Amino acid sequence: MLAILIALLAPFAIYFSTAQSIVSVWNQSETFAHGYVILPISLWLIWQRKKLLKHMAPQPYWPGLIALAACGFGWLLAELGDVQVVRQYMFVAMLPAIVIIMLGWQIAWTLAFPLFFLLLAVPFGEIFIAPLIDFTADFTVIALQFTGIPVLRDGSSFTIPSGNWSVVEACSGVRYLISSVTLGCLYAYLTYRSTWKRVWFILASIIVPIIANGLRAYMIVMLGHLSGMTLAVGVDHLIYGWIFFGIVMFFMFWLGSFWRDDKAASDYVPTTQSINTTVATSRLGWASLATVLCLALWPAYAAYVSQLNMNQTAIHIDRLPVTWKESSSFTTWRPRFLPGSAVLDQSYLDGTQAAGMLINYYRNQNRDSAVISTLNEMVQDHDRNWLKTHSETRSLNIDGQNLTVRETFIKGSAETLLAWDWYWIDGQFTANKYVGKVLQTKAKFFLHGDDAASVLIYAPYAENPDEARTVMQRFMQAHLAAITQTLQANKKR
Repeated sequence: MLAILIALLAPFAIYFSTAQSIVSVWNQSETFAHGYVILPISLWLIWQRKKLLKHMAPQPYWPGLIALAACGFGWLLAELGDVQVVRQYMFVAMLPAIVIIMLGWQIAWTLAFPLFFLLLAVPFGEIFIAPLIDFTADFTVIALQFTGIPVLRDGSSFTIPSGNWSVVEACSGVRYLISSVTLGCLYAYLTYRSTWKRVWFILASIIVPIIANGLRAYMIVMLGHLSGMTLAVGVDHLIYGWIFFGIVMFFMFWLGSFWRDDKAASDYVPTTQSINTTVATSRLGWASLATVLCLALWPAYAAYVSQLNMNQTAIHIDRLPVTWKESSSFTTWRPRFLPGSAVLDQSYLDGTQAAGMLINYYRNQNRDSAVISTLNEMVQDHDRNWLKTHSETRSLNIDGQNLTVRETFIKGSAETLLAWDWYWIDGQFTANKYVGKVLQTKAKFFLHGDDAASVLIYAPYAENPDEARTVMQRFMQAHLAAITQTLQANKKR
């Protein structure tokens, strides 16, 4: 029993920082506060199967080390690439793998759902915020137009005769979706025996809250519209949203109860074979030792690789050899990026045409200084002066070189801006943050260092964004080579 306990607790000691990061997100975000109840629920579900478990004896299953090693290697890659959610998933996935190693495949299969239910404790879902915002805005605008209310839309914001509305992160419905999926998985497991019934109900728990959130947003806008913008225009619309979500969940579970299955009498017929406890105890001891060694290998190697990738040389990007004239800034807008090891923030003029450039160069990255981070934002939420109305990818051809950038439309109270931004990682340009993470991981794994930069070009325009595009295209044709050479020169070691 001691060997089993040591093996199960070892990940929490060896990967303490990863476990701590999960709890930290639970503490900081109401969206993921449900994580606190996942482990107690999982333990309760295991307790429910105690009658079956008492007829089974631990039989260490050595091939389970392959699964544990795969989780460890996945954690290593996520650590090198600083992908927190993957680190957290790999950490939690280690627990089912350890159960397989220590207790055997038969016991692990009996506890399959309680073990994999633990994965829902990982704070995952922010990746869906942007598409959910787009869907909610589309749904609301279409519903309003169908109702006969004229709508003027600008990205995720829109205007109707009675006032202005904007679909922001709190309105995306990601909280409803995460709560629904968690409850839906638990309900499906407890209510149905049929695999297909469970699958269909879980799918319903994904689809229903997305559509329900669109209806919620539409009804809140209508409530504000019909009340002369006196109701549902503040915190109260979030309260109405949760009440509506509760009603939707109640009816979904109520309808699901009509297809419930009777509880199976038994999922397992105990065997009567005798077990050599001395041999079993010895095998458990060796399995526990192998488990701990396998767990400890990856953090040790990650520390070794990170140490070899450290670079202490100076960075020089304070000035670039440009042909345009340096000038004072033409806008008060500034994105919020994590501080880099070096920064170039400059505006330029060529006649009457103005463009701005911001380069953040990162080296020896960490959580507080990273080229790719959810904290790097063009416009912060709830910014009263600026609004990011739309963003999409755009392909450019700069003197025969293909370059993909993210194009972002930024609106202020008195001016509008167009911005192009992309990453430079391991000597390559990309606008895709997932590709960027892969390049970052590959660079560190092969000891190329973690030098990276974010490059941002922006320009103002009056009515037609092509005005800004023309200016930025000219600026890029004149200076992309200089930007590339400067970044490459700093990377050389």
